[in-house]
Amino acid sequence: MGEESEAQRIDNFLLRRLKGVPKSHVYRVLRSGEVRVNSGRVKPAYRLKAGDRVRVPPVRVAKQPASRVLPSVAFPVVFEDEAILVIDKPSGTAVHGGSGISHGVIESLRAARPGTKLLELAHRLDRDTSGLLVIAKKRSALIELHRMLREGEVEKYYLAVVKGRWQGGRRDLKDSLHKYVSARGERRVSVHGQGRTAVTKVRPLQVGAEFSLLELRLMTGRTHQIRVHLAHAGHPLLGDDKYGDFELNRALARQGVKRLLLHARRLAFTHPVNGKAMRFEAPCPVDMRRFTEANFALSPDRL
Repeated sequence: MGEESEAQRIDNFLLRRLKGVPKSHVYRVLRSGEVRVNSGRVKPAYRLKAGDRVRVPPVRVAKQPASRVLPSVAFPVVFEDEAILVIDKPSGTAVHGGSGISHGVIESLRAARPGTKLLELAHRLDRDTSGLLVIAKKRSALIELHRMLREGEVEKYYLAVVKGRWQGGRRDLKDSLHKYVSARGERRVSVHGQGRTAVTKVRPLQVGAEFSLLELRLMTGRTHQIRVHLAHAGHPLLGDDKYGDFELNRALARQGVKRLLLHARRLAFTHPVNGKAMRFEAPCPVDMRRFTEANFALSPDRL
C-alpha cells in the first residue's frame, strides 16, 4: 500500500476503487472476511498503513450508465492552498453519499476537480448543519489533521438557537454518549453512563423567554454530540428532526424555519504542512440570521 492511501479507512479505499460495485456488497465482503489486510480480517473502520497488503476477492462490477453524471456544485471557498481546502457548507447538503443519498460534498468536489489527485474529508458535519468544513488535498495533511482532531488541537465553535431560556450562564455539558441503531435502522445517540466521553462548552450570547442564542465549543467530536447534549439539558436545537421538540418544529416551519439552527462558525488550527496559525470564520447564513434578528436584540454577525 502506497503513501497516497495511508490512513484511509479500508471501506472508503474499496468504495473508491470498486466503482460500480454496490456499497452493500463492499460491506458484505468486508464483514465476511473475504477482504484481507496482511492476511488478516479487518473491520470497515480499519485505517490503512504504508506497506499494507490488501487482498480483494473477485467482484463483478456493474457497468455505469453513460448518462450518470454528478452535478457540478459550487461551494463557497473560504481558503485553499496546495494542502487543504476550507468551504462554507450549506445546510441540507450531506458531506458524503450513503444511506439513500447518491452524492454529497466530497463526491461533488471530486467530480468538479478531476485533476486533483486527492480530496478527503478531514472531519464531518451533519447534513443539516451549515458552516466550515475542511478537506485535505494531501495525504500528509489528512493524517496530521486527524491527529490534531484526536488530540483536541483544533478549535471548533458553533452558533446554535435552542428552545427556552438558558439557565446558569457559561457551563460545560459532559454527558457520555452512546451510539446505537434504532428499530427502524436509523443511527441514533443517547446519553449513557457507559458511553464515550464528550464535552461541549456553552456560552450564552443572548437569552430570551422562548429561545436562546448560544456559542458552543466542541471539545470532542462525537456523533450528534451538540444535538444530544442540548436536548438532554432541556434546550433542544430548533429544527432538530431527531432529538428536538417536534411540535415546536412544526410550528416554526409554518413561520419559515425549515432547517436545523446550528452553524459551524469558526475554526482555528495549525496548518498541517507549514505550521502557520490558521483561523477561519463563516458568516451566519441568511435564514438563520433573519430568525435571530427577529427574536434577539443583535444579529449573531455583530457578536
